[in-house]
Parts: sequence; structure tokens; C-alpha cells
Amino acid sequence: MLQAFKCFDSGGRFVDDLSRATRTGTVYGVDWVDVPDRDARTTSVRKQFTTGQVTRARKLEGMWWGDGGAYIVSSYARAESPVQHDGQVWFYDPRRRTLTLKVLLGVNPDPAADGAFDGPDNITVSPYGGLVIAEDGEGVQHLFGATDSGRTYPIARNELNIGTEEEPEYSEFTGVTFSPDGRTLFANIQEPGIMLAITGPWKRQRR
Repeated sequence: MLQAFKCFDSGGRFVDDLSRATRTGTVYGVDWVDVPDRDARTTSVRKQFTTGQVTRARKLEGMWWGDGGAYIVSSYARAESPVQHDGQVWFYDPRRRTLTLKVLLGVNPDPAADGAFDGPDNITVSPYGGLVIAEDGEGVQHLFGATDSGRTYPIARNELNIGTEEEPEYSEFTGVTFSPDGRTLFANIQEPGIMLAITGPWKRQRR
């Protein structure tokens, strides 16, 4: 069986798109709807639902199980979405059947400048608290962290230019995960294919 989620706000109203959440801490209730043809023999899964049947989002890609639930990334929302953003991270609690917005990145006005993050993708839960997220947006590419309160901070930046001096291009970070002992954070630069081992120092976040 394959299912898609259908979300409702605190007033019981159907939420058509996750981009409508504009504040961290937003909580939606979740129901699950069967996908008519899970194998998509004639129609892709995303086209098997009409308006109002499921809740949609853009580029639901990165996911990690931790803290008793699943962290889910929506990398961006553009003109086809009700509200634009440059990334959301949600937490699904299967016991409560709720979806909570943990991280929200506003639209980045200048992706080529070092500063604001955009396009979160791969993700892992840090053994020291919070999240580590790989950026797959426009312009410069980072590994960045997010605290339990949703505050973001830089960890690393990819300075390997695979473009030209006039038109620089930086490949995305991928595959972020900690070693079993929590001492080493592994990450990859997708092109040309480099694995990094980052040894911190790491410190547990204050609650």
C-alpha cells in the first residue's frame, strides 16, 4: 500500500499546500489517502489526485528518521505554489499524526552571495541536537545546521568551482551522516565526487 498525506490546520480546515505555513511551530493534523495505482502503470502518482484530495509541496526529497518521527524536507516553493519560500523542514510525529514546521528559509534574494541559505536537500539528525542539512540551491553551496528552535548556522561551504571564473558553479553537498560514535560528520560533494570527513569539534546544544 502507498499513501499520500492530507493535512488539516488547528481549525480542521484542509491545507492544500505546505507552503502556506509561514511560521515555524505551525502544526497540522495528518490523514493518509491511498494512492489508487501505487505502481503508476498509466499515470504518475502525483497526477492521480485531483484538487482537494491531498496536500502538496515542492521537491519533497530529504528525509531522516530521528526523535521518534520523520524529518521531511521541502526544498523550495516557487510561482506555482500559494506562498514562495526557499526551504522548509517538517517533523512528522506518527503517534500524534501531526506535521510540525521546524525550519523555514525565506526567499534568498541573492543566492550567489555567502549568507542566506536556500534549497535544503539531504538531511540528518545530529547526535548533539538539531539538524545538519545539505544545501542544493542556487549559487554557493553549504552544509548548515539548524537548532531545535529553527535557527540556522553555517558549518562548511563548497569552494570547488566546476564552472568558470566568469560564471562560477558549485556542486551540491549530499549524503550527510554521522559516524556511529558521533565524532565524525561525513558529507559528499556530488561533482566531481568527493567524500569529506569533518571531525568538529562538536558540542551539545543548550536546551
